[in-house]
Amino acid sequence: MQAEDLESSMESPNLEFEYGDTDTLTAELSELYSYTEEPEFALNRDYFEEDFRSHARGRRWIELTVEEQRAYVMRLLDALEVTDRDKRLKVARAILYLAQGVFDECDTEVDVLHWSRHNVFLLYDMGIFTALLELLSMEIDNNQACSSAVRKPAISLADSTELRVLLSIMYLMVETIRLQTEDDRPEWRTARDAFKNELGSPLYNGEPFALLLFTMVTKFCSMNAPHFPMKKVLLLLWKTILFTLGGFEELQEMKVRGRERLNLPPLPEDSIKVVRAMRAASPPASAMELIEQQQQQKRGRRSRRPLVKQDSLDTYNERDPFKNDDARDEEEDPEDTDSGIEGEVDPLDRDVIIQPPPPPPPLRPPTERVNFPKGLPWAPKVREKDIEHFLETSRNKFIGFTLGNDIETLVGLPRPIHESVKTLKQHKYVSIAEVQIKREDELQQCPLTLGEEEVEETPTEMLYLGMLPNLSQYVIALLKLLLAAAPTSKAKTDSINILADVLPEEMPITVLQSMKLGIDVNRHKEIIVKAISALLLLLLKHFKLNHIYQFEIVSQHLVFANCIPLILKFFNQNIMSYISAKNSICVLDFPHCVVHEMPELTAESLEAGDSNQFCWRNLFSCINLLRILNKLTKWKHSRTMMLVVFKSAPILKRALKVKQAMMQLYVLKLLKIQTKYLGRQWRKSNMKTMSAIYQKVRHRLNDDWAYGNDIDARPWDFQAEECALRESIEKFNSRRYDKNKNGDFTPVDNCLQSVLGQRVELPEDFHYSYEMWLEREVFSQPIQWEGLLQNP
Repeated sequence: MQAEDLESSMESPNLEFEYGDTDTLTAELSELYSYTEEPEFALNRDYFEEDFRSHARGRRWIELTVEEQRAYVMRLLDALEVTDRDKRLKVARAILYLAQGVFDECDTEVDVLHWSRHNVFLLYDMGIFTALLELLSMEIDNNQACSSAVRKPAISLADSTELRVLLSIMYLMVETIRLQTEDDRPEWRTARDAFKNELGSPLYNGEPFALLLFTMVTKFCSMNAPHFPMKKVLLLLWKTILFTLGGFEELQEMKVRGRERLNLPPLPEDSIKVVRAMRAASPPASAMELIEQQQQQKRGRRSRRPLVKQDSLDTYNERDPFKNDDARDEEEDPEDTDSGIEGEVDPLDRDVIIQPPPPPPPLRPPTERVNFPKGLPWAPKVREKDIEHFLETSRNKFIGFTLGNDIETLVGLPRPIHESVKTLKQHKYVSIAEVQIKREDELQQCPLTLGEEEVEETPTEMLYLGMLPNLSQYVIALLKLLLAAAPTSKAKTDSINILADVLPEEMPITVLQSMKLGIDVNRHKEIIVKAISALLLLLLKHFKLNHIYQFEIVSQHLVFANCIPLILKFFNQNIMSYISAKNSICVLDFPHCVVHEMPELTAESLEAGDSNQFCWRNLFSCINLLRILNKLTKWKHSRTMMLVVFKSAPILKRALKVKQAMMQLYVLKLLKIQTKYLGRQWRKSNMKTMSAIYQKVRHRLNDDWAYGNDIDARPWDFQAEECALRESIEKFNSRRYDKNKNGDFTPVDNCLQSVLGQRVELPEDFHYSYEMWLEREVFSQPIQWEGLLQNP
C-alpha cells in the first residue's frame, strides 16, 4: 500500500509553491526586461564607459571611494539637465547601467546584485529619483511623440526608448530599496523609510507617485499614447503600492492593531500561517480513470461491503456508496463528473492539524482505510446578524412573537435553544468592517451631535483621495489590460496593443527568431496578468482595512466593469498547462545573461524551457484572481448568483486539478457559497468536493451551505442590492470628502454689515467688463421702488 501511495503521489506531486508578496529578487528583476531588449544591456555599458573613462582615468567604478562615486553621480545629475534629447538619453542609460550593478566589472550574479544595491542607495541619496520624475512627466506630456505613435501603423521598442530607460531605473530603485536585508547599513534603513514616505505622500504635483502611473495607464488605454511601455508601468505601479501601503504580512499586523484599537477580541488564528500549513488534496480523476472505476463497480457490484460509519464514508472513503451509477451521465462535462477532489486523504498530504490514523483493527479488510480527523484548520465564526436570525426564528416558533435585535433575552425558550445561543456567542466574531458600518450610520444620523470625524492621513487614505475622482477609469483601464493579456482572449482589431514594448523594429526572419519572439510575447502577457492581479488584490485588501466603503466602491466598479465573467473566462482554459507553461529562456534572464557567456540558442533548447515543475508567476496570478473573486462575492447574494448564472462550477472544479493547497482553498470557498443554488443532483454527484469543502473551508455554525433551505425565500434582485450599496457609498463619500459638506446645516449670516464686508474673489478680467456689467444689470433694468411699500 505504501508503494501504491508513493506511485500516486509521484503521478501528481504537491507543488512546492510558497505564496508571498513577490517572487525572488532575481526573478522580479529579470521580468522587468523583455528578451528583445537584451542588446540594450551592452548599449548602457558603452555609454557609461565612454563618459566614465574621461572622469576616472583608467580606474574602475568598484575601485573608487564613496566620495568619488558621489562626485561622478553629481556630474551625471547635472548632465540630465541638458536640452539635447539624445545627450539626455545617453546620460540616463549610464545611470541605468549603475542601477543594474556595473555588471561588466562583476564575475558572479551575487556581485551584480551587491553593486546594484550599493549604487541604487547612492543614486537615491543624490536625488536622482526626483530628477527622473521630472523627465518622466515631460515624456508623458510629450504630445509630439504621442501623435506620431498614434499615426504609426506598427509600434515597436524604438518608440518607447526614453520611457523604458526612465521606468527601468525607477523600478530598480523602488524594488531594491523596498527589500530589507539583514546586513543593511543604518543610513540605508533611514533612506528606505524616507523613500517610502515620499512615494506615499502627495509630494509629486500634489498627488502620490502612484497616481501619475495610473494616469499613464488610462492614457494608454484611451489610445492617446499607444507607445507607453505598459508592462514596465504596471510593474512599477504594483511595486510602488506594495512598498508604500505594505504587503500581506504588514496587512495582517495592521489588522491586529486595528482590532486592538477598536477593543475587539484578537483574531482566532493567523490566516497566513494556517494556509501555509495546509496540504493539498489529491487532484480530480481524469475521464479514463472514471470509466475504469465504473467498470470495476459493475464487476464488483455483488460483493458485499463492510458497514462503515456514515460521516467517515462521506469525508474520507475512496468512493461514495450512495452515489448513483447513472448520476455521472447527467453531468455536462465528463471531466467534471467526479468530485474534483478525491475523498481519500493520503497521510502525507493531510493538514498538519490532523493526526495520523490509528492502525486498523485486525478484523477490517486491508483494502479499507478510514481516517478520523482530530480537528479542522479554522475556528468557526458566527456574525451577530446570524444570532439575531436564529433567535428570531426560535421565538416565532416557540413564543409567537419577536423582540427585534435583542440577543440577550431567552425567556420562554427551551433549554436546547439556550445551549445553542451560548455556543453561537462563544464563536461570535465582530469584524472591523461591521464596526465601521455601525459608526458610519451613527455619523449620518447625528452629524451635528457627533461632529467632524477625525480621519488619519495614512498612505491608503491619501491614495484613495487621489483616485476617487477618476476611480472608474482606473478600474476599467486595468481590466482592459487584463483582458488583452489573458491567454483565452482572441485578438481583435479594436483591442489595445499591449506588445509595444516587446516587438522589435525588424520582425523575425528565421524560425529560431520567431520561436524566441513567441516565447517573449507569452512571457510578456503573463507578467502583465501577474502585475494587475497582485495590484488589484492589494488595493482591495488595503481599502477594506482602511474603510469598508472604500473597498465597496472599488469592488462595485470592478463588478460593473464585468470583472466576474472576465476572471471566469481566464480560468476557462487548461489551467494545468497554464501553470506549467515554460515561457522563459533562462540564459537570457537578467542578471545571468550579463555575467555568463551566451550559449548558442537552438530550437531544441528553446522548446525544452526550464526544469521547474511549475511557473511561479502563473500560479501566483491564478491565486490572486481567485482571491479577488472571493472578495467580490463574499456576503453578496446577487454576485453569488452571478457565479451560478455564468456556470462557474465546472470551470472552478477544473481548477482543483492543481495540487496546491492555497489555490484549492480559494476554489473551494467559491464553490461553497454557490453550492445551495446548484441543485440536489449536483451535490449528490459531487460528494467528495462537498467533503473537501467541509475539511478545508471555515465553518459558519448556522450556515446551511450544503442544503439550500432558503432558496425560495430569497429572490435575486441584483439591481436593488447594488443600488442600496451605491447609496451608502455615496453618502459616505459626500460626508467625508465633499468640500461643501453639511450645506443644509451651515449657519447663515444675517448681519448686513458682515455680509457686505466679506471679501469676494473676483476673476482677473472683471474690471475690464465691470462698466458693461453695471450698464446691463443695473442701469438698464427698471426698478419699481413702489413695490417695497406694498404689503406682501
